[in-house]
Amino acid sequence: MNIAYHMPSMDTIYAQRTIYYGYKAAFEDLGHNFVTFSYGDNLDNFLDRNHIDIFITSSHFYYQKYINLNVLKKYRNKGMVLFTKIDFWNSPLSSLRINESKSLKDDTKTVQLIKDGLLGDVFFHVVEQFDERMEGFESETGYKYFTIPLAADKMTLKNEYSKDFIADISYIGTYLPSKRMFFKDCVFPLKHKYDLKLYGQDWTLRDRLMGWVQKFGQYYNIKYLKTIQKPKLQLGDEAKIYSSSKICINVHEEYQKKYGGDCNERTFKIPLCGGFEITDDVACIRKYFEDGKEIIIAKNREDWLEKIDYYMNNPDKRLAIIEAGRDKVLKEHTYHNRVEQMLEIYDSVKKHD
Repeated sequence: MNIAYHMPSMDTIYAQRTIYYGYKAAFEDLGHNFVTFSYGDNLDNFLDRNHIDIFITSSHFYYQKYINLNVLKKYRNKGMVLFTKIDFWNSPLSSLRINESKSLKDDTKTVQLIKDGLLGDVFFHVVEQFDERMEGFESETGYKYFTIPLAADKMTLKNEYSKDFIADISYIGTYLPSKRMFFKDCVFPLKHKYDLKLYGQDWTLRDRLMGWVQKFGQYYNIKYLKTIQKPKLQLGDEAKIYSSSKICINVHEEYQKKYGGDCNERTFKIPLCGGFEITDDVACIRKYFEDGKEIIIAKNREDWLEKIDYYMNNPDKRLAIIEAGRDKVLKEHTYHNRVEQMLEIYDSVKKHD
């Protein structure tokens, strides 16, 4: 099959980068042709040339800026199926996060595009069905949404020990505003007792300002600004960090802990790489892993600190959990699994055409 993935900017240094490469690697490894639609491409020529079966895009305003829904409709009428990642129906995200969409329910233009059948054949989100942030989407639009969680890229991330990344405790991620209180209370104090290493984006004021400038440059396709920052790590470095650390911590945003319906890629990537994961408490993780046997979930600050101390001082207790966690990810939570889910949905859509 021919798969097109809409990636407005190939220069992003944030989470969409690893999600994109995860899907790309999985589709290609499963024998499909994977092509990328990005700015600078003429959509009509792109679709005519590539004979696309599945086109994957997003309802996000940034994606809509670079897409022509009428052109997509022409090829959908010829058999192409449009998968659209939707935004939160009831968004908990601050309006200060200028790169994030407002609540979909308040975006009357986008809602009307969905109702009119222009924005997609299949709508999906990483969020579980019980999550109240999506309540109202189906009843208002007339479409259901599928839950397709994030995952781990088994083609890129290997269990690869590296002396360059040895640490007691490691964390890879963006220093987001809604995580800063947790880091202040539960992560930064660890450096007084353990060898703590932090990697990722926006850990300094300069990087945060540069990140805003870069997002502006990517939105308006300004050549110099859109590449002003490069990723801090190569794609394969994550695996080396997770494999070479005694404990890998996972921290979510406050709204994820409050609503419980979605978790980040780290949840799956750490076990895949043979890392030992201690994560904060997000309800859906218990659907994906068995707490205490495949992953360790800390329920509050005291539990977090106690469990870090316990497993640092009892390394033998980590081994079975590492092995079980990796087995679970390989069985159920790689991008290969998500691709297979998409293909099942595609088959269902085509069957009812």
